Amino acid sequence: MPATSASAPTLRLTAADRIATITLSRPDARNAVNERMAQELRDACERIRQDDELRVAILTGEGAAFCVGADVDGGDALAPDDIARLKAADAIAAIEKPTIALINGDALDQGLELALACDIRIAASHAKFGLTQVSGGAIPWDGGTQRLTRLIGQSRAMQLILTSGVIDAAEALNMGLLNYAAERAEAADYAANLAAAIAAHAPIAARYLKETLLKGADMTLSQGLALEADLSVILQSTTDRAEGIASFLHRRPPHYRGE
Repeated sequence: MPATSASAPTLRLTAADRIATITLSRPDARNAVNERMAQELRDACERIRQDDELRVAILTGEGAAFCVGADVDGGDALAPDDIARLKAADAIAAIEKPTIALINGDALDQGLELALACDIRIAASHAKFGLTQVSGGAIPWDGGTQRLTRLIGQSRAMQLILTSGVIDAAEALNMGLLNYAAERAEAADYAANLAAAIAAHAPIAARYLKETLLKGADMTLSQGLALEADLSVILQSTTDRAEGIASFLHRRPPHYRGE
């Protein structure tokens, strides 16, 4: 998979060892999302979805910030068509493979919404977090009201969004918004090791596990248990499952092929 092309200067998409990395690359604008970046981010997510060789995706930013929101000319209000062109979080959430947000710096407004669309969030300890749109007479519009509430609970999400609060990584970690926070280099190493561990496992099982966890959260307990059971049965017929059993019996590392 190639890295940045001449037609895609707002981000870089690279791949190595079955791990895809999307790097938002507008550092002079603190990686604020403009229309071009949104389209390229949606395209990159689709390429990751379609590439069977890839097992994990990392989303990060270049420079001092992860992403500080939408880049709107002159601070103009967003029309419905503008929002449709700028939305990108759903494309991240649609990746069936596990996704990791490596939050290298501040994640504000739409930037935090992009991170919330990932499955796991690892952050540099100096990063700040917030959905501050209400201070400008708006509300989060790229999934923030829904994903933040499901992640940290209705009461905490309500307070954070209503006050346009900006919190540090320690508080974000404490409330469950983050999985891990450390100095920037350590956070990057942690995310890389985590991605490598996930990529070493059976990819079909990882996708089914993600489906069970995410869909099950919106189901009744009985429905969630039924989904878990159905997908577990399907996995028994995969080559990867047979390889997992064989590797255990022969005391060797498994070699999963995604079949």
